[in-house]
Amino acid sequence: MADELLERRMRRHVLVVLLLLVGLPASAAADDHDVVTGDTGFLAYGTHASPPTSGGAGVAVASNGVSGAVHEVVVCSIGGLETCGETALCDDGTAMTLTWFQTTSGEVFNQHTNCPADAVAAALPAVTPGLVLRALRRIPLPASELVVQPPGGRTLVNFETNFYTERGELTRVVRLLGRRVELRIWPETFTWRYGDGSSERTSSAGSPYPDLEITHRYLAKGRVAVSVDTTYAADFRVGAGGWRHVDGTVTIPGHAESLRVVTARPVLIGG
Repeated sequence: MADELLERRMRRHVLVVLLLLVGLPASAAADDHDVVTGDTGFLAYGTHASPPTSGGAGVAVASNGVSGAVHEVVVCSIGGLETCGETALCDDGTAMTLTWFQTTSGEVFNQHTNCPADAVAAALPAVTPGLVLRALRRIPLPASELVVQPPGGRTLVNFETNFYTERGELTRVVRLLGRRVELRIWPETFTWRYGDGSSERTSSAGSPYPDLEITHRYLAKGRVAVSVDTTYAADFRVGAGGWRHVDGTVTIPGHAESLRVVTARPVLIGG
C-alpha cells in the first residue's frame, strides 16, 4: 500500500534536484539551459518524474555534460532499504522518502528526506524571542496580591512590618505567524514600595509570620500607600519544539494598599 501511495504522489510531482559543481569554468554555461553561473562554479538542475522503486534511479544529464542519477527510496522505520519491514510516515500519513543525486563518478549531493510539510515549514518565517516578547507584553498578566502583617491596615513606628505575596507559574498559548507558541511564565523579581520613599527589589516573594523575609521599619507615624510590582520572565516553544528563553521581561505594577503607621502609648494596668 505504501508503494502505491508513493507512486501516486510521484506522478503528481516532478522532483527537482540541485547539484553544486565546484571549480568548473563559467564558460561552460549556456543561456538556453538550466545552468546559472556563480562565484565558485555553476548550479546544474536535473529532473526525474518516474515513480521510484527501492534502490531505483532516474537518469538526469546536466547541460554541461556531467551526468548522474536521481535516487529515491522509501524510508523504513524497521528493516533496511531492500526489505522494508515498516514504512516511515510523515506527519500527514504519507510515506517518507529519501532522495539524493549521485554522479557517474560516485559523488553524492543534496541527500535529504521528503515530507509534504517540509516545504511549508521552510517557507514560514521564524518565530524569534523578540517577537515572543512583544506578544508577552500584550498578554494580561496578574498583579501580585500584597499581604501586610500585622493585618488590619495598621502597624507601629519602629516595628518590623512584614510583607509577602504568592509566587506562581503561568502558562499561556498564543498564535504567532500562524504557528502555535506556548509560554511558560514565572515571577522573576519583586519590587516592594513601602510608601515612605523607600523601596526594595528581591527575588523572594516573602513569607508569612514567623518566617520573616521582607520587612520594613517605619520611623514616623502617618498614612502610606504600599504596593509590590512583579517582573515576569518566560520561556517559549514553537509547536512541539524545544524550550527557548524570551529576550526580556514584563513588569506588572501592583495595586496600592493603604497602611496607617501609629505610635503606641504605654498604659499602666493595676494588678
